[in-house]
Amino acid sequence: MSTPIIDEAARVFATPSAYTDETALHAALTHLRAHAPVSWVDVDGYRPFWAVTKHADIMAVERANNLFTNCPRPVLMTAESDELQAGAGISTLIHLDDPRHRVVRAIGADWFRPKAMREMKIRVDELAKRYVDHMLAIGPECDFVQEVAVNFPLYVIMSLLGVPESDFPRMLRYTQELFGNDDDEFSHGATKEEQLGVLLDMFGYFNELTAARRAEPTTDLASAIANAAVDGEPLSDIDTVSYYVIVATAGHDTTSATISGGLHALIEHPDQLQRLRDDPGLMATATEEMIRWVTPVKEFMRTAQADTEVRGIRVKAGESVLLSYPSANRDEDVFDEPFTFDVGRDPNRHIAFGHGVHFCLGAALARMEVTSFFTELIPRLRSVELAGRPEHVATTFVGGLKHLPIRYILS
Repeated sequence: MSTPIIDEAARVFATPSAYTDETALHAALTHLRAHAPVSWVDVDGYRPFWAVTKHADIMAVERANNLFTNCPRPVLMTAESDELQAGAGISTLIHLDDPRHRVVRAIGADWFRPKAMREMKIRVDELAKRYVDHMLAIGPECDFVQEVAVNFPLYVIMSLLGVPESDFPRMLRYTQELFGNDDDEFSHGATKEEQLGVLLDMFGYFNELTAARRAEPTTDLASAIANAAVDGEPLSDIDTVSYYVIVATAGHDTTSATISGGLHALIEHPDQLQRLRDDPGLMATATEEMIRWVTPVKEFMRTAQADTEVRGIRVKAGESVLLSYPSANRDEDVFDEPFTFDVGRDPNRHIAFGHGVHFCLGAALARMEVTSFFTELIPRLRSVELAGRPEHVATTFVGGLKHLPIRYILS
């Protein structure tokens, strides 16, 4: 094993509750960037790994996608969950490496290109207005996360897939239980086997969707996935379902977290809210700043395929590295005043969508959703303030606010 550099602050990466206290989390990440930018983490319940916290090092690891592979450990989970998920046979885009990754990614790529996004914008803008109108109807107080932010992007991604609206609540339950399994409120105390049952139930749903689209092809993304072929052969059942799972879950929770975290940031920085009111032309840079500020994907893992080094630290073949995106997006070497929320920040070299061949497939759609929502909301928002204590999801992978009680006046 490599000679480890151990810093107790690095335990935050394997502590889901650490992500519920952003002040303490970022204090730990700031310390690690300065004193142990590549550190060895070995805690009970998890297989050990290296934690990488600097923007430049994370970019370098992601670029070296043949040396640092997604398989067999694409995300940080408990050792028990690693085994359960391996047994389930999940094979999403985040589990794949080239050349297979490149071929499978191409199946959905056209749905997120500029032409498709221009066509999708009409629907996204309609849904943005629908949910701001909903805020007006249920006001003057609401839990913005649960009543607005989780639903708007869910409706967008389900519309893209072609899932009937009557099934949207079911999809919401799936995503909350899968990405919230480290949070007591969302896991409901379920055992790992029960959580696997949720995953298998989701698989059953999407298997039925695949069969329906193969029997009667349509013009939605679900049909494109169901009827795709790789090397002349249709995708296997597990590969097809895995594709639906990554689109439905990753395309929902990440955007929901950004929208709710973005509003929270504007409430905490009223001068920046006023800047957006005064200059709507800042919306594009504001969207990027919200994404940087929230960084809903907390980490991905990579596994070294040969002995190598990261920032002079020896990493042996077979050892895993965790890429900390919240740390990279506050890196003092990259961002001027990284702890200042600035809706006009330019340039903004955040890596919340990753980097290299695994750059987020749905990045353009996520940006569009955030922009559309706040373009609709801000001109109508007369006032907004907290009406209670915001709460974050306990997680080690994807997350953000789970409750944001607000009091507001809308027109």
